[in-house]
Amino acid sequence: MIESAEAAQAVVAATRYPPAGIRGVGSAFARASRWNRISDYLTTADGAISITVQIESAAGLAELENIAGVEGVDAVFIGPADLAASLGHLGNPQARPVVEAIEGALRSLHGAGVAAGVNAFDPATARRYIAAGASFVLVGADVTLLARGAEALAQTYRNDT
Repeated sequence: MIESAEAAQAVVAATRYPPAGIRGVGSAFARASRWNRISDYLTTADGAISITVQIESAAGLAELENIAGVEGVDAVFIGPADLAASLGHLGNPQARPVVEAIEGALRSLHGAGVAAGVNAFDPATARRYIAAGASFVLVGADVTLLARGAEALAQTYRNDT
């Protein structure tokens, strides 16, 4: 959860090799560099990294423009459930003030040319967020999709008895 430009800067720094950041060079011996088989990995890796920070609080929302303006931040993802809790609507990310806050954030990010994402498991809400400027919308969660698929498969066989 990112709540300030300083926190976003720390994330960016953690993904960049010195002098641009603080990332340890031991990762050059990992899978990303094909176990040190990419000879220029240390000098080119920074260009292949995409940073998406997540805002899930009223404090983060209040700092949205500053966070989105951090050099190296490529996208901002809004987490509706935790944001709802932070805004006083625990368990209700569909509450009007939450949805309106998210739409405002998406419009702001879109206007600033920053990719903006959000999750919305309800089709109508997903469409609202797309209309507000969302660049990407998570419309299903892997664990939920897996659970529903398993339930449907099990139900197929329950009907046989």
